[in-house]
Amino acid sequence: MSDESNEANESLESTAKPDSTSENADSTATDWLDALRQVIDPELMVNIVDLGLIYSVSPDEETEKGVAVEMTLTSPACPAGPQIVQQAKMALERLHDVDLANIMLTMSPPWTPERMTDDARDQLGIF
Repeated sequence: MSDESNEANESLESTAKPDSTSENADSTATDWLDALRQVIDPELMVNIVDLGLIYSVSPDEETEKGVAVEMTLTSPACPAGPQIVQQAKMALERLHDVDLANIMLTMSPPWTPERMTDDARDQLGIF
């Protein structure tokens, strides 16, 4: 993994609450990222976490059982943008303790291929 994508993933993971063992326990940032990994960019066929589209994931301060996600798209005119955002929202809201996922799109900083994990680069044939 590149240093930048390593740092981005470590930063996302650092927002995790302590891991719990109970099925009814609160989800952690790791659980949220795992849910978001189920969302596949339909044009690139790579999940949005490995693509580096997720900038932050945290408890939503305004909603008791909410999650706030700051994310971007590969380009501002991405035709799959609405679909990706909706799927991210649905993936998080399927978790037992998330009632509302607040997805905020940002284009700053703009996405670059350097944000991708090594796995995503391998899938896309980028070396």
